[in-house]
Amino acid sequence: MESVRLVLCSFPDIDSARQIGTLLVKRQLAACVNLLPGAESIYHWQGKVESAPEVLALFKTTEALRSALEEALAEAHPYEVPEIIAIQPDAVAGPYRAWLLESLRQN
Repeated sequence: MESVRLVLCSFPDIDSARQIGTLLVKRQLAACVNLLPGAESIYHWQGKVESAPEVLALFKTTEALRSALEEALAEAHPYEVPEIIAIQPDAVAGPYRAWLLESLRQN
């Protein structure tokens, strides 16, 4: 059975998140992308503790497409070091899994 992956990625603003999310859905590398504005990140960068507002994006894909999605995401992303974290869910509802796989079937 094809493994579903949830890929998390933060963006500096809603416009870049929406643009890249739309691109990856059109390329059928992601079946769906949820954009969650209002996140705040606190992190080390170049020797200092920084904080910034961000938009968290949740990309739904498969293990077979994960590498291609990550490559396209890194190439299009405005950050020098984008956050790209893939998670394997323990469970995915049958009807949602079927829709996700059908959405990505042409790829």
